Amino acid sequence: MNAGSKKKSSVFWLCIALVICLISSIGASLVQTNFGKVEVRDLRWETDSGHYMSALLFVPENATEENPAPAIICSHGWYNNREMQDLNYVEYARRGFVVLSIDMYGHGNSENLPTGDWWKPENNANGMYDAVKMMADLPFVDTERIGVTGHSNGALASRTAVLLDNEADTQLIAAALLVSNDAVYVDDKGEYYNMFGSRDAGIVACQYDEFFHRVKLDDGTRTAPRDYIDQATAQSFLHFGQDPTGLDTRSSYTMYKEEIDGEEAIRVIYNPNITHPWAHFSKGVVSSSVEFFDAALDAPIKIDGDSQIWQLKAFFNAIGLVGFMMFAVSLTLTLIKTKVFASLKAPQTVAPAPAPKGKVKAWFWISNILATLFSIGVYMTLYSPLSKEGVRPEFFVQSPVLFIGIWSMLCGVFALVLIWIGRLITGNKPDRAAIGVKISGINLVKTIALAIVVAAASYALVFAADYFFKTDFRLWVLPLKAFTADKIPIIALYLPFFLVYYICNSISINSYNYFQMGKKEWVNTTVMAIFNGLASLIMIIIMYSCFFITGHLPNEFIPWFGGSIIGIWLYPIVVILPVAAVVSRIIYKRTRNPYLAGIIMALLVTTMSCTNTLTQL
Repeated sequence: MNAGSKKKSSVFWLCIALVICLISSIGASLVQTNFGKVEVRDLRWETDSGHYMSALLFVPENATEENPAPAIICSHGWYNNREMQDLNYVEYARRGFVVLSIDMYGHGNSENLPTGDWWKPENNANGMYDAVKMMADLPFVDTERIGVTGHSNGALASRTAVLLDNEADTQLIAAALLVSNDAVYVDDKGEYYNMFGSRDAGIVACQYDEFFHRVKLDDGTRTAPRDYIDQATAQSFLHFGQDPTGLDTRSSYTMYKEEIDGEEAIRVIYNPNITHPWAHFSKGVVSSSVEFFDAALDAPIKIDGDSQIWQLKAFFNAIGLVGFMMFAVSLTLTLIKTKVFASLKAPQTVAPAPAPKGKVKAWFWISNILATLFSIGVYMTLYSPLSKEGVRPEFFVQSPVLFIGIWSMLCGVFALVLIWIGRLITGNKPDRAAIGVKISGINLVKTIALAIVVAAASYALVFAADYFFKTDFRLWVLPLKAFTADKIPIIALYLPFFLVYYICNSISINSYNYFQMGKKEWVNTTVMAIFNGLASLIMIIIMYSCFFITGHLPNEFIPWFGGSIIGIWLYPIVVILPVAAVVSRIIYKRTRNPYLAGIIMALLVTTMSCTNTLTQL
């Protein structure tokens, strides 16, 4: 293939990537608007508590001033954003509910608050009760039928909003569904009570919830979340706040009704056999949620709970991720053909080195196994010391990104150590210029410039999807979303951690471990991709095998061994790292430059991480 045809090929794939991103945006938009029957509005407003809030408002065509519709306010959990509730707002809106999906304070595009201020009464349940008040002022909302729901800390916001509503002169909340969090079961005196009053209330208690639905026993141990329905807390909830001692045992998936203060109230617990984050991606949870709010608020449009289309939106959002990465790679390969960046292009496509033998072959397998073991050991033991109060410097305003960043950096440095040891043990010392490790100053500057251009252009697609279609690119816990300018300094702060890892990773994969394996070139790429994600996969298997067998995570037996949250943080990583290996190999073959792909991946991953988590001032 000549140079001209190669350029044409990269341009062709660039165009394909753009088409995929466009299809993703249009398709996701059609689904979330119920094919034109729901209006979607991107809101920014100053709330009753004096803070700026971001939210998506979904107004179905049946909701009018003459015929106000019931409304539901949705909230994401900690370290997420408003788009994470897409499975719910799609299904609620197509059933005729007005829906508001909020960014809680400290998340997404809403205002950041100082650490510890989120749940102060004046901040209205971290914005949830602010959202309730705003919805109650809309002329097309039936103020007698307003519900709140949320996942994890979004459920905490919902229950806190109910408690605030209890103290209000005019109560606004008619129903509450807590997903993956507990209700308040006892009062200040330790006696069982009914915090929801005459409201309809439900709980989605996942049997393998990493955080909630446990009871502390007299011996200091805690019950497993899969046993929640049998605990006094759950039974008291289903008995409308009574002490359940001596009362009948009630079951999950059954709606219990009782007259409270002259009104019929509902209590129900849904007990799906899933983990905490899977509630964000569960047909069963959506079916339960729809059932609950139909019973509590009377859905204007009757559609069976099992009839769901949010999966179609998830599909379109997911192909946007594919298009995004294709665009980043294709744009890189196209731009190295231009005059400005032509010096970064390799004279010819880089071929793999001959198959290793003897010590070199043995060290390849040993070093990759050692890297995997090091990654596991650091990840599982780093969280405990870093999570202690006062350890995180205040200027690092995003604790999850700091943890992942430090772990990544240490793994990157260890990769360089392994390369150094390998040179000593094997005697294999390839010419650094020939493998791309040695680079001129001008080409390094061009490398950095090109990486910034590619990352900025790629994220421009995300902003275009947000501006024109109110959509983004995501699959469950893999999100790419538009962000506000205040995130840029945060991205710059964390970028060095990820630069170390992704550059070192690219050097290791391409400059020192790119050789013939078997008869096909892709075999080596596949092996490197597997090793890149292997540590994350092993850790997930260890943690969740223990969880499913015993009902408890490993850290409940060994306190210093990880934490409840860190298994969830591995979900996107187990995908990102193999993709990084493939991307870096594609770019290296055309450039013989291990730094370019490393910097591009660092920019993209850091941006994704810093724009999809909690900011703690």
